[in-house]
Amino acid sequence: MSEFWLISAPGDKENLQALERMNTVTSKSNLSYNTKFAIPDFKVGTLDSLVGLSDELGKLDTFAESLIKRMAQSVVEVMEDSKGKVQENLLANGGLKENMKCLKIDLTSFVTHFEWDMAKYPAKQPLVNVVDTLAKQLAQIESDLKSRTAAYSALKATLENLEKKSTGNLFTRTLSDIVSKEDFVLDSEYLVTLLVIVPKPSYAQWRKTYESLSDMVVPRSTKLIAEDNEGGLFTVTLFRKVIDDFKIKAKENKFTVREFFYDEKEIKREREEMTRLLSDKKQQYQTSCVALKKGSSTFRDHKVKVTPLGNPDRPAAGQTDRERESEGEGEGPLLRWLKVNFSEAFVAWIHIKALRVFVESVLRYGLPVNFQAVLLQPHKKSATKRLREVLNSVFRHLDEVAAASLLDASVEIPGLQLSNQDYFPYVYFHLDLGLLD
Repeated sequence: MSEFWLISAPGDKENLQALERMNTVTSKSNLSYNTKFAIPDFKVGTLDSLVGLSDELGKLDTFAESLIKRMAQSVVEVMEDSKGKVQENLLANGGLKENMKCLKIDLTSFVTHFEWDMAKYPAKQPLVNVVDTLAKQLAQIESDLKSRTAAYSALKATLENLEKKSTGNLFTRTLSDIVSKEDFVLDSEYLVTLLVIVPKPSYAQWRKTYESLSDMVVPRSTKLIAEDNEGGLFTVTLFRKVIDDFKIKAKENKFTVREFFYDEKEIKREREEMTRLLSDKKQQYQTSCVALKKGSSTFRDHKVKVTPLGNPDRPAAGQTDRERESEGEGEGPLLRWLKVNFSEAFVAWIHIKALRVFVESVLRYGLPVNFQAVLLQPHKKSATKRLREVLNSVFRHLDEVAAASLLDASVEIPGLQLSNQDYFPYVYFHLDLGLLD
């Protein structure tokens, strides 16, 4: 499952024992896989400031999740010809060891091996500064995303319009890829070649009557140069001064003169524009990059040994220098930007989750700061109800009213604004990595 539960409980002896009981029960019952979630010691400040940060972090959490989902969807749109490879490009940087920050790993591995990035978000700063840094970073990414995807969408729309013109019927489609110079009498002071759309059942009538529709029509000057399901496109050459009269007579006979002037320079420009747009669109995403060829990922298919509760050692894993150097070769600029900034936004999002756990734990459990955060990954959807019951049983002593309300939805928690479904005896946050669902 791509779902995670991020919880915390006080770090005193009683609750550490409760965590161990939870770990034992969930492991034996195959309910979830549990790992410690390391959160640094931040500068707490005042409790009033934490209350304000709690609200701000909630909004920032929602914004970050929305942003990375939009970025994931943008990757889908750019990789329209290789949608099966999308997940391989939604990776995160670092998160294991300080000397391995350059690695690209799958999202599950990043979350289960999370370490706070001290270089990017110094924990010694006031919390409000850390939150401000994250907010500005995400706002900049969103601004760039809007401008880049808008440009790409405009490119796609222009190209689609041109493609529609080349696939419509003879009345509306462009003729630049149909006609040729040889079909027209050019550079004549007196003669001109017209294009006439004739219904299929009227081909014989056209060939029999076109020379007599008007005076000064050149005999045997018609030629069928294109067809669709409804009719054909014929040429006819006549004197310029009878154009208007010919059009009137043609309309009376249900023949349609298609307004078209053969301009070799304009036709060449139109063809070059189509070629350029196709090239520009393709260059935004190219399939020759190493990641797509190999489907490479440091922890393929999320099969990675994570840290069991109480075990501080973490596994080391990595790519070769050659893989890191070749990563991204052949990618178009938009896909490359999306990959890099998706990682940045995702990493920021998980840091926001860590901040929320810290702030809510201090507000819930008080000072001095002493709590333990744990990440639970339910093994399957059907196990979530039982998992919630286990957590409620283990931690009901933290808040008897909240625990009771989980069993009886009619019980109201005095002074609590959240719905009962959002409040538990322990600090709880939900994390879903199913960004493409």
